[in-house]
Amino acid sequence: MTSMTESGGQASLSASPQTTMTQRLQALAQRPHALTVRELIERYMAQYAGRDSTRGQRLSAWLAMVGDFMLEQVDSDLMHAGRAELQTKPPLVFVGRDHEGRQVFLAKGRAKTKSTATLNRYMVAIAAVFTWAIEQRLAPKGWVHPCRGIKRLPENDGRVRFLDAAERARLFEACRASQYPRLHAMALMAMKTGARRGELLALTWRDIDLDAGIARLAKTKNGDRRTLVLLPDVVEALRPFKSSDLDRYVFGSVRSKYQVPTSIDSAWRDAVERAKIKNFKFHDLRHCCASYMAQAGVPLNVIAEVLGHRKLDMTRRYSHLTTQTKASAMAASLGDIK
Repeated sequence: MTSMTESGGQASLSASPQTTMTQRLQALAQRPHALTVRELIERYMAQYAGRDSTRGQRLSAWLAMVGDFMLEQVDSDLMHAGRAELQTKPPLVFVGRDHEGRQVFLAKGRAKTKSTATLNRYMVAIAAVFTWAIEQRLAPKGWVHPCRGIKRLPENDGRVRFLDAAERARLFEACRASQYPRLHAMALMAMKTGARRGELLALTWRDIDLDAGIARLAKTKNGDRRTLVLLPDVVEALRPFKSSDLDRYVFGSVRSKYQVPTSIDSAWRDAVERAKIKNFKFHDLRHCCASYMAQAGVPLNVIAEVLGHRKLDMTRRYSHLTTQTKASAMAASLGDIK
């Protein structure tokens, strides 16, 4: 509907609310100019707030291969070829940061090619960028997600390494003697909560309630909030370090007066060496947590909840341990029945 107004003896039409809304919607529907993959990744990383510390490194590998392609040129064939190229490269391991604070990665051990699990992680990283582009209306209209037609590569059940009682005692003794005064508390908390190293390093005292025996993870690797249950010995290990400044990091750098997270790489290597333990990484403390619960007969869905797994498939690697527990229990209770 229009209205008539007079100005200088001539009638003019004023836009109706419906016409204005239509114009606004048309303006919003306009897509930005064509983007390269490089420009898209830069925009994505500028807003990325996830906990995956490897996201930037993995996307840099894609930048080197397809960064100069226009987005409309990217399809499943290109991504499939990119994955095949990545498979020919050695796996990388984080070794620290350079003088500008950038992460430094070097070839890992003697392996010459990436595992299927690692390749799947690279695909997850770039797929997240393309999904974000579609959601933000940065992709061309009608553009098909280029990772949609690429099947996930089969993975084995993954590495499950956990300590026996003697190894555990030696490790905790070595952690108590570490130059980093909070290494024992951190290792104990990792083993008894199943938290990832990055999740622990991100904790501030604002996230910890020692009286209630809980720690709150605001954002985890998969983006979910999670609450850690702190058993009494974990609470007692943390209590001497409690700070009245709630913004200080629980496992912060001594040099920074706990105002930034610490780097435990060297302290952890030293502790493992002193404990004379072979083939054991900090992440294996998480496996210890799950393995001990599985051996105690805890259901897999409960273990998944403790670890923060969204899918039970991630937890099935511990199922053989629950089977052993069931077999022992059945043998003890039913074995003498004839």
